[in-house]
Amino acid sequence: MAMANARRVLLGALPVRSSSDVPGRVLIALLLAAAVAVPAASLLATEGSALHISSYTVTLLGKYLCYALLALSIDLIWGYCGILSLGHGAFFALGGYAMGMYLMRQIGTRGVYGDPVLPDFMVFLNWESLPWYWHGLDHFPLAVMAMFAAPGIVAFLFGWLAFRSRVTGVYLSIMSQALTYALMLAFFRNEMGFGGNNGLTDFKEILGFDIQADGTRAALFAASALALAGGYALCRFIVASKLGRVVTAVRDSEARVRTVGYRVDHYKVWLFTASAMLAGVAGALYVPQVGIINPGEFAPLKSIEAVVWVAVGGRGTLIGAVVGALAVNYGKTVFTGLWPDGWLFVLGGLFVLVTVWLPGGLVGLFRRRAQEAT
Repeated sequence: MAMANARRVLLGALPVRSSSDVPGRVLIALLLAAAVAVPAASLLATEGSALHISSYTVTLLGKYLCYALLALSIDLIWGYCGILSLGHGAFFALGGYAMGMYLMRQIGTRGVYGDPVLPDFMVFLNWESLPWYWHGLDHFPLAVMAMFAAPGIVAFLFGWLAFRSRVTGVYLSIMSQALTYALMLAFFRNEMGFGGNNGLTDFKEILGFDIQADGTRAALFAASALALAGGYALCRFIVASKLGRVVTAVRDSEARVRTVGYRVDHYKVWLFTASAMLAGVAGALYVPQVGIINPGEFAPLKSIEAVVWVAVGGRGTLIGAVVGALAVNYGKTVFTGLWPDGWLFVLGGLFVLVTVWLPGGLVGLFRRRAQEAT
């Protein structure tokens, strides 16, 4: 009885966030509107019209939305549970590879070597048969399962080993970065069967539709917008639930949560796995839009960059992760066109700026200005 009372006191002491979440509802409404308006402007408006959006722009916007979904998955564990993962790009890449394997199986005899079963890179490397882990991925439902299972299983195993051993803080961050670096080195090897340093590319179709067609590009953008809206709704549901209150308590005082009897490692593993699967979905939607997936997506810098997106937008707000990802990647697109070699300096400066002067990110700044105005 005393333990149950202590649990109620601990969770009751946490601030209860408003269930209305007006900014979140506005974001979801904007995403649903964009899922209709952007494809319509691309396919129905004539070229030269002020309303027309080019296929290139549609693809670029779709990439931004995939990055926003990745940032959302990081904010779920970092902002609400205090788990700073510097290796979430690994889960993004694993989801991307699952999609890439499905797309490679759709090429069939249209490859350079015309082999109906083996992808071109396997024919070039004299593979005699398809590896066992490629079987079944020519069917979309099984490929979708792999998009969730690949990052989910890796995250579960990593989380179970790390959180069970009570690895936290900077040590966990270093371990997560070591994970993505190890995967990058593994996927670079030709004998792994994932295309080596060239990765997977030269995709032809998805679900029977030409992957280069404007209609397919528009559909992929709409799918990305809907996935981001659904991902945001799922994350909001999680953080507003009892589980969300427990993990927030873990972020604020893990020792106290353990004292009242909660199995902290179970909560961490569950949340970390769910976050990784969300990142995998982002990677799976990213690959058909960019047309390639290679081991470079595992690079530690990719994961660090995603953490910067969350910090710039506002950690622990969910909507800040989306805002930060969209803002930083748009800035990257513009700035790299003006000074390609200087982007990393700008990115580092952004992180320092946020850390020193804007600890709440852009969303925190907006909220502070709104409070001052009232």
